[in-house]
Amino acid sequence: MKKHNLAFIDLETTGFDSEKHEIIEIGAVVAKHIPRDGRGPSLEKVLEFDIKVKPERLEDAEPDALDVNGYNDADWLFASDLKSAMQALADKTEGANMVAQNVSFDAGFLDAAFRKTGVENKMRRFRLDLLSMYFAKTYDDTGVYRYNLGTLCERFGVENAKAHTALSDARAAFEVYKKLLEA
Repeated sequence: MKKHNLAFIDLETTGFDSEKHEIIEIGAVVAKHIPRDGRGPSLEKVLEFDIKVKPERLEDAEPDALDVNGYNDADWLFASDLKSAMQALADKTEGANMVAQNVSFDAGFLDAAFRKTGVENKMRRFRLDLLSMYFAKTYDDTGVYRYNLGTLCERFGVENAKAHTALSDARAAFEVYKKLLEA
């Protein structure tokens, strides 16, 4: 795992059910490890990208999800179709290990989208979860009872001015991961 890039991925979706709802935005920061003697790695960004995905079934969307994600027809006018978006994601994250806040949520949607489109997921099967890392590091802290990205950003002093947009949340996850390595 040490020699492979990390792909910090965040998705915005039309709801919580990966079989019913859709991905409407993919944000990613791809980073490589820079070894440091006796201190663990530092990270260097290789690339970052944001892909808006045109929903096919807006009638199935949860209105609250669309509100939180800021969905509007004008901003998604030139959005990619799902297959093109998944191919771009696969190409840009090839060989990387996925990292996400609550990785099971994002991975569930990605797995469903890769199956639906027939695009090969070129990321490695190893996935890192910031929520689990933070839980393990703060288990004995009785003041910690929330594990969402906003809470982690607040705890580590990471600014996320455009929370609930995919690229901003992926950038925040990247910064939180670096702080978790130092904690």
